[in-house]
Amino acid sequence: MAESDQREVVAFLSRPAAYPGAPAVTRTQTHISLVFLAGSRAYKMKRAVRFDYLDFSTLALRRRYVEAEVRINRRTAPELYLGALAVTRERDGRLALGGSGEPVEWLVEMIRFDASATFDQLALHGALGDELLDQTGLAIAAFHHGAEVRTDPGAGAALSELVDVNARQLAAEVGRTFESGAVASLNDRARAAAVRVEGILDARRAAGFVRRGHGDLHLRNICAYQGRPTLFDAIEFDERLAIIDVLFDLAFLLMDLLHRGLRRAANQVFNKYLEVTRDYDGLAALPIFLSVRAAIRAHVSAAAARTAAAADADRQRGEARSYLNLASELLVPAAPRLIAIGGLSGTGKTTQARRLAPDIGPAPGAVVLRSDVRRKQRLGAAETARLGPEGYRPEVTEAVYRELAADAGRVVAAGHGAVADAVFARPDERAAIEAAARASKAGFTGLWLEAPEAQLQARVSARRNDASDADAGVVARQAHYALGSVDWARIDASGAADQVAARVARVVGAEP
Repeated sequence: MAESDQREVVAFLSRPAAYPGAPAVTRTQTHISLVFLAGSRAYKMKRAVRFDYLDFSTLALRRRYVEAEVRINRRTAPELYLGALAVTRERDGRLALGGSGEPVEWLVEMIRFDASATFDQLALHGALGDELLDQTGLAIAAFHHGAEVRTDPGAGAALSELVDVNARQLAAEVGRTFESGAVASLNDRARAAAVRVEGILDARRAAGFVRRGHGDLHLRNICAYQGRPTLFDAIEFDERLAIIDVLFDLAFLLMDLLHRGLRRAANQVFNKYLEVTRDYDGLAALPIFLSVRAAIRAHVSAAAARTAAAADADRQRGEARSYLNLASELLVPAAPRLIAIGGLSGTGKTTQARRLAPDIGPAPGAVVLRSDVRRKQRLGAAETARLGPEGYRPEVTEAVYRELAADAGRVVAAGHGAVADAVFARPDERAAIEAAARASKAGFTGLWLEAPEAQLQARVSARRNDASDADAGVVARQAHYALGSVDWARIDASGAADQVAARVARVVGAEP
């Protein structure tokens, strides 16, 4: 069936009478699908098109991919995807939705959700709050954990192949949208970066990090549904685009946030994901993963400009160039760096670590390694559960600090930035974190936050839903610690968080 042969079905689905009880129908479309919004439901129809990367040209293929879309997306959004539904030709020749006649088209039937709840709209209105971002990182980590593992050598498209595809597509837009020098520079950097990580990616596939992921995990394909982040519209038509390294899957969302200037939000999702997965060794590939994602959006936007109206074409070309610039910037080397933030409980270490992290190292910023979180994980406790004395035995604390130093070393060895957040009361704990930086030839900065004891007690007493178990009694005991010689930069942490951040920035050399 050619796309022109779908006109009768499109006309039928565009009428409210096709849907019992629906007063109106709203239709939207992309280059591969049409969506009809009627009442409490959304109906997605695949257009009878064929491209290099998909084939919806026959009814049998469209049914196959409709059913695949429902099956694949029920992994993350079972409450949204109701099933495959036929448009049928009844005995009297009329079309019906889910009738008893011969199917003439197949639809994905979905629950209709508020269009303003998609993450691109929430981002546009500054409504991606901290809790939602944290939940998103956790949701993606949980999805990847349960996704099908593929270790066969043919699983997914090789990164070098994607780089070559991008190079061809970008070259086709030189003169119309891009300058030849900018495209050539990006292609050279991308090819070199892909070669550098080939061995890492092969080892990751063998270790189970290539999985049947989402494949199209950008802001428009996540929504806040019933108060939680919900991933939807995963790729169903080409497994090469969806069977990928888990960090390449995550990279689309991170790149999308970076492109919108939301680096702090990208860092927050990134850190919450890594807090669960501890997938630090793969960070060496993250710059090229991010760059490839940006380059894809660059040539897709440029191609869209060719068929857009004049005013929209200018916008699309401008967006394409901004994606190209981002793709190049993401491959500019940034030296790995480890920053340790120590100080007694209540000095604001975690607040300053989170504020500092987005500006340290390659995009989307540093990995934050927090001893309080690591302690809870080690003992199998929820992050905000309160531990008893057994959680603070000397051997537990020693193990926590060993893990913290080891993981910081893994992060900077992968070429990334790390911020270690812990009390670091003992000289050997401070020495160990410094040694982790030296072993990987990474830059190191140690910060020691300090404030009056009364203020520390007031701060810890005011905490709610935090991983730290410190209270006023802990602060009183810590005041008598024998700290030894602290040669880290001493920071007055007695003021407001913004004032302390400015002091930290002056020492570290980052944006406050």
